[in-house]
Amino acid sequence: MYELAILAVVVAVAMAATAAAIRVVGPALRIIEYVLLCGSILTILFIAFFVGADVFMRYVFNSPIQGQLELSELLLPIIVFLALSYTQATHGNIGMDLVLDALPPKGRRYATMAGLLISIFICSVLAYFSAKNALQLWRYDDVTMTPPYVKTWPSGAAIPLGFILISLRIFVQFLHMLDHQRFPPYEPVNAELHRYDLHEYE
Repeated sequence: MYELAILAVVVAVAMAATAAAIRVVGPALRIIEYVLLCGSILTILFIAFFVGADVFMRYVFNSPIQGQLELSELLLPIIVFLALSYTQATHGNIGMDLVLDALPPKGRRYATMAGLLISIFICSVLAYFSAKNALQLWRYDDVTMTPPYVKTWPSGAAIPLGFILISLRIFVQFLHMLDHQRFPPYEPVNAELHRYDLHEYE
């Protein structure tokens, strides 16, 4: 409980600092999301090539690549969490809006903003505890159980990184809904397909 209280204060301070420096944070966040998205795509291509090479080596030369399964599993969190914030930026995450559609415009706006704030807190908690786990993996120099004994902490570090960035992205979206004239969305170009229609909330 003590940790959560401190985390809540840190998150509140970070939100205030983000709002004050939105002209710097917004564009920087968009660039970081693009870079990490490219990293996620390259990781997917690497896994496809790696698995294909393992199948080829296994059935043609009867010599499978050591650690193929463990390495592929370690790369999965990297694929997901590097692209998490970008997916949120383009409103690509799946959501349920049955209750929101039944609310009047102002109620829908306030409910959406409340949901964004709750999401920020949940993602911040997940970021904190996953960061503690990644730090523990790094301190213990944890590796996979079979050769070639790949280190596990990079995979663990991708999780808090993803949650931190999606928390920032959600807060940028909250600020945009709060005052869309003062706070631009700072979204990718293709986000227009799924962007919140603020006229529906007036």
